[in-house]
Amino acid sequence: MALTNSVQLICYPDRLGNNLSDLYGILEKHLTEAVGGVHILPFYPSNADGGFSPLTHKEVDPRYGTWADIERIAAKYDICADLTVNHISDESPEFLDFIEKGDASKYGDLFVRVGRMGEITPDDMAKIHIRKEKEPFRDVTFGDGTTDRVWCTFTEKQIDLNYEADITYELMESYIAFLASKGVKLFRLDAFGYTTKRIGSTCFLVEPEVYRILDWVNSVAQRHGCECLPEVHDHTSYQYAIARRNMHPYGFALPPLLLFSLLDANSVHLKNWLRMCPRNMITVLDTHDGICIPDVEGVLPNDCITALIDNLQSRSADPILRRSAANIHSVGAIYQITCTFYDALMQNDDAYIAARAIQFFTPGIPQVYYVGWLAGENDNELMESSGELRDINRHYYSLDEVDAAVEKPVVKRLTKLMEFRTQYPAFDGHFELNSSNDTSICMAWRHGEYYCRIFVDLNFKTTTLTYLETEHLTEVTITC
Repeated sequence: MALTNSVQLICYPDRLGNNLSDLYGILEKHLTEAVGGVHILPFYPSNADGGFSPLTHKEVDPRYGTWADIERIAAKYDICADLTVNHISDESPEFLDFIEKGDASKYGDLFVRVGRMGEITPDDMAKIHIRKEKEPFRDVTFGDGTTDRVWCTFTEKQIDLNYEADITYELMESYIAFLASKGVKLFRLDAFGYTTKRIGSTCFLVEPEVYRILDWVNSVAQRHGCECLPEVHDHTSYQYAIARRNMHPYGFALPPLLLFSLLDANSVHLKNWLRMCPRNMITVLDTHDGICIPDVEGVLPNDCITALIDNLQSRSADPILRRSAANIHSVGAIYQITCTFYDALMQNDDAYIAARAIQFFTPGIPQVYYVGWLAGENDNELMESSGELRDINRHYYSLDEVDAAVEKPVVKRLTKLMEFRTQYPAFDGHFELNSSNDTSICMAWRHGEYYCRIFVDLNFKTTTLTYLETEHLTEVTITC
């Protein structure tokens, strides 16, 4: 069954209230008319990286609830769940068995054995795309005292899987079938770009291998009535390639594009992108990660990207950098800017609503991050206590905090806009980009007799919505 064409909420299982039961209560109390789906960030047992080091995909961490909680949400809302295709936890049953038995383990081929990959020269190391201040390997000692190294792109608790082995595909297929049986409709394929290990390459998004893996995952998901959302931060051309393979690409160029457009009062680059962007995107302005810069390279000119970064730096934590495996302490180009989207727009309510209105009219299915829904501000205290830069945008909201936040005028305006995007029938039709000057943007949707249009003045940050009301098709114009 196809995804509902409506707004989806992105949230952790324990940061809107304490657990999945609280999350369901918030959906029913505040968002039942505003969202048709929810991306629940990893709810599996995990030992690192905010849930992205799963011991298994077949259990719900008891801290969050049970499968009954997931199924209750799935009965009313489309569920997007993370499928961590690149790695599993070093506390997983499979890895523990491998460490105990070594070559005798039935899971021996599940992991990437660096010692079996041949010589890796300094030049090879210099090419590898890494995500931590260390080469992407970990020493292991087996039960019999012998040693080897395994590949771990992220933390040493997240052990990369070997896509040269049948057992890896068997494990993934079992996860997909199980999660589909629990009501999951959309799989976010986490970190899929790192699944391709070819020495002498970047070992990241290696073509054509990466598409062979993606096509296989997508074919299995489709057999179980599900769709796929591969997660990758890189040049926007990769999103076009994903879109052509019958999967949903992320519209990751949109957040920096919108920030530049609103902060500089310039719609030129945004409109150029809107004319050609994939029509089956999942759009976001903010996520549990930072605001990624590589996605907008080639869309915004380099001087505009530099100006945007300079503008955002004073309102952000330290940026997350790209690094080289050959020089782990090198200062590379900026990978992510870490701050809430509301703070990125200087807590300007009108600018924030303009950004959301443009997102909701952009082709694709929009997702709204839970901190973004509540117009959250930077949580410096959480970031400093955890040492994780991205925690600046990962606040824990109590139920009382949620009830207070939804009363803020900007949140009321946003929730009303979400309700319109979810319920108005024109969004099932065709997107139109209307002519406008370089300091404004006009976007519309038309489906049969239904029509809606927004006009955003980027100088004054005003958003005007015009639509034909559904009963008598009378034209209505309001300021959002």
